[in-house]
Amino acid sequence: METLDLKPGEHRCPGPSTRDLILADGCDVPPALLTESYEFQGDEDIAFDRYTSREFFELEMRKLWPRVWQWACRVEEVREAGDYVTYDIGPHSLLIMRGDDDVLRAFHNACLHRGTQLRPSDSAGFATELRCPYHGWTWTIEGGLKSIPCRWDFPHVKDENYSLPQAKVDVWGGFVFVNMDENAPPLADYLGILPDHLKDGWALEKRYVAIHVQKELPTNWKAAQEAFLEAYHVMETHTQNLPYAGDANAQYDIFGENVSRFVHTHGIPSPHYPVEMSEQDIADKMHLPPGTIVPEGSTARKVAASWRREALSNEWGVDLSNYSDSEMLDSIEYHLFPNMCMFPGVSLPMVYRFRPIGMDVGRTLFDILFLRPLPPGEDYREPAAPIRISAEQSYRDVPGMEGWLGATFDQDTNNLVQQYRGFHASKKAGQTLGNYQESRIRHLHRTIDRYLAVD
Repeated sequence: METLDLKPGEHRCPGPSTRDLILADGCDVPPALLTESYEFQGDEDIAFDRYTSREFFELEMRKLWPRVWQWACRVEEVREAGDYVTYDIGPHSLLIMRGDDDVLRAFHNACLHRGTQLRPSDSAGFATELRCPYHGWTWTIEGGLKSIPCRWDFPHVKDENYSLPQAKVDVWGGFVFVNMDENAPPLADYLGILPDHLKDGWALEKRYVAIHVQKELPTNWKAAQEAFLEAYHVMETHTQNLPYAGDANAQYDIFGENVSRFVHTHGIPSPHYPVEMSEQDIADKMHLPPGTIVPEGSTARKVAASWRREALSNEWGVDLSNYSDSEMLDSIEYHLFPNMCMFPGVSLPMVYRFRPIGMDVGRTLFDILFLRPLPPGEDYREPAAPIRISAEQSYRDVPGMEGWLGATFDQDTNNLVQQYRGFHASKKAGQTLGNYQESRIRHLHRTIDRYLAVD
């Protein structure tokens, strides 16, 4: 690409774009996949104290987290009356529960007597009532006051004034979202383009949780997810992928205040890979069955997509014939502010969430869900229980995790330990980002600042 007279953010890696590569497949693809929506996000440094400062973290807890829509659980987890899940973010705790009237509610998880949590943090289960474990004050599963021990001693307590306070709750894509702000905009407005893009074959409500992994990461919640918002790190962190994974020619999109996306291709060498490769060479580097042959006139990408389409159709009991090569292979990731990433493609059907653990500025819980399509005739499968691993454990130890993918996640999360230490050690005050490849990181911070600026 000619670089003369280009404005900041207009520079691109030489060679074919992601859109060019997808169109070259000759497949019908969803229109959303061919949409391009980049806008320059600025080029100032991002200060390290945004990740390390206790004061900044507490500001987020006061002004950000109580005002944003955030994924709390899957609908499958609160399917029947009495099912509940607790959701914690910093000092805040919510109790998501389905009532006998089939309505989902999100109660603030505290007894109105002396404040004890009605259900422990990080718990889920079933209950016919909500009874405080301290003194036995009890509410119905719809939140109405049911009974008070020694009721004679509380003539000042009026039942109608002691229903459990609620946060806003709504459902999209099979996920239950909560918002503690009574004046929050509707979830549908907050989601922006997502309902239009993630539909039909990309509809997450038509999938089930096959694997759920939780790992503690010794870093700030923003730094943790930023590792997954760009492909710029692939060249150094995932060098084993360079023979078949696009990185520098990935596409980055900004869709309004709350949504961003990247798309980068598999089955085509990185622009950084220095070795001339045949299509057979590329296929040999991909995770295909031994002896896979690329026929004359075909491509490694085409062969890999066909193999995955057939193998996963048989394994999952679903028809994947209508999915394009890009959907079968490529890394397509949408980010919903503040902390959710969704991959609506087929071969990497993942959803991420990054949450601070308690009030620790440098400790994050990283959830990975693998959402597979429901077979025909099924509208529900019991979601896989979360498997929690420590910061020192490998993702390869998780049952059902492909070895190569577990090793890739290890590479990603291992970087975060040294990065967070570097935040504290650096004489330079902040990180310098690329205008295009790291634009989603800057978009995240610009949206954070909009919340922090509101009194």
